[in-house]
Amino acid sequence: MSEIEKVNTEDLKSRANTFKSGDKILLTGWIYTARDAAHKRIDELLSNGGKLPFEIKNAVIYYAGPTPAPKNKPIGSCGPTTSGRMDRFAPRLLDLGLGAMIGKGERSLIVQDAIKRNNALYLCAIGGAGALAANCIKSCEIIAFEDLGCESVKKLYVEDFPLIVANDTFGGDIFLNGKEQYLKNN
Repeated sequence: MSEIEKVNTEDLKSRANTFKSGDKILLTGWIYTARDAAHKRIDELLSNGGKLPFEIKNAVIYYAGPTPAPKNKPIGSCGPTTSGRMDRFAPRLLDLGLGAMIGKGERSLIVQDAIKRNNALYLCAIGGAGALAANCIKSCEIIAFEDLGCESVKKLYVEDFPLIVANDTFGGDIFLNGKEQYLKNN
């Protein structure tokens, strides 16, 4: 795929095998924010047989901790955080049906294997462009762990959120492939 494709979150998991690393998409639909502290609590809930604050099957988690909303906006700046910090939690969530993750930076081989095993995707948002990303967010609701402040779990509705497929269901890795292409061309 060479063009930017519009995709709805409801269709993302079922269409995961149609995307390859490097593809560009505009995502529309419901996603959930969760960073380090929220992932730790989610993991504890699972270990203790608790109920998750959202349906994990086919869900999309955005590794972000948005700033408070300015007047007349649903959210403040909402850029991605480094995904590798969630690598110890990601395989478990993927095995439970998580459809995709959004963040920035490389993922470990264990996470990449879980992505392939579960027909999921890892998508990268543009780091350093949190204010731009916030323009794609049309609603925001805290749904869990309010005491964590910006790291609480939030339910967001996004429209045409620009993303790049970083890790695909076939083992494609934009970070590895990009390095190889760069070395080949220089």
